[in-house]
Amino acid sequence: MGKSLPPPPKDFPCKLIRGISSFTRTVLESINEGVITIDLDKKINSFNRAAEIATGFQREEAIGQFCFDVFRTNICDSKCIMEECLADGLARHDLPAFIINRGGDQIPVSISADFIRNGEDEVEGIIEIFNDLTEIDKLRRQLSRSFTPEDIVGKHPRIREIFAFLPDIAESESAVLIQGPTGSGKELFARAIHHLSPRRDGPFIAINCGALPDTLLESELFGYTKGAFTGAGKNKPGRFLLADKGSLFLDEISSTSTAFQADLLRVLEQREFIPLGDTKPTKTDFRVVAATNRDLKTMMKEGSFREDLYYRLNVVKISLPSLQERREDVPLLADHFIHKYNFLKGRNIQGISPDVLSCFLKYPFPGNIRELENIIEYAFILCKSKHIDLEHLPLEVREWNTFHDHHLPMDPVSRETADKIRQVLERNHGKRIQTARELGISRSTLWRKIKRYGLA
Repeated sequence: MGKSLPPPPKDFPCKLIRGISSFTRTVLESINEGVITIDLDKKINSFNRAAEIATGFQREEAIGQFCFDVFRTNICDSKCIMEECLADGLARHDLPAFIINRGGDQIPVSISADFIRNGEDEVEGIIEIFNDLTEIDKLRRQLSRSFTPEDIVGKHPRIREIFAFLPDIAESESAVLIQGPTGSGKELFARAIHHLSPRRDGPFIAINCGALPDTLLESELFGYTKGAFTGAGKNKPGRFLLADKGSLFLDEISSTSTAFQADLLRVLEQREFIPLGDTKPTKTDFRVVAATNRDLKTMMKEGSFREDLYYRLNVVKISLPSLQERREDVPLLADHFIHKYNFLKGRNIQGISPDVLSCFLKYPFPGNIRELENIIEYAFILCKSKHIDLEHLPLEVREWNTFHDHHLPMDPVSRETADKIRQVLERNHGKRIQTARELGISRSTLWRKIKRYGLA
């Protein structure tokens, strides 16, 4: 909130019923902020292109409608910006809100509002300007690692099934065991469970149990008091205490020793622990989510994982498929990571080439989703064009593709690519420069495709 802006110049076409000048309209159409003007009856008088994109409503549909029927925010009922402005005569600046677009999606925005006055300084309406904060919100979550279910990308039936039950899992206080190969997104699901749970306002504390030996793992989880051991110069709270009223994520739980597992089981059952060097127990209240890339049932039979801890953790089990098992999600995930790094690096790469897509649909991705993201990030270093091509991929992926290119029959995607190139070649009467330009690829890439698909 702040002081109202000064009234517009006398010649400014501020009467809403007369509309907006062509010059002003040109400016409004060219900016990224959504701009809406509303008369004193709360009816929309103007609606720019950015407002169309954000809300999903066309200008013709919006003009003449009540603002709350089109520009639907989560604060319309409880805190009407227009009514507040008119009540105290003050403008509003950068109010956080969500708008519900035509498709029912929530779009984070910041809204500013000020008065539209005529030449006699009489208020005739309100102008509302809003910024779509979707990308900023995504970046914030990336930096804080505060992921939400919307960050989970995939159409594979198993992923959709997990996604459908995620709110129910989150709502419970039960322990969750997430099993899946390395790089399959276990921590992403753990954070989504926390975000959807009643503990969402509490901390999410994560620790990789496989990265620390038992002695360091104990001090990290239990904490210690000053003088507990050489070098302990002050009290240090452990992860058990830091996770109080929140969630504790134990990654690679299968890497722990059976002795440590016994200590962990005691904390989970009694909800209290004794910091190293202390004598008094400390109470804690956290929800545990554990993850493993190994089969704990097999380890339990082998005697390397405690049976009682297994059943304490395995109340709700989520099994994540490898990326190789969900190949239909590869194009979606590639687009997701391209969008992410476009925003982080200020680039405008539009996608992957058909050759790269064909490679990705065959490549086994031993590192799963994490490996795919690393490949895309690497490609951003080399790619100077609009599309990521084979020459932009890491050497080991290119070598794998070169070998398997000559040992596998043409898949449907490759066949579709070959047909498209043939059609464009014919349309350009065999002129390769024009064909490459139309396809958005380099001439050398086109030459390789022509050779590969036998189109010479």
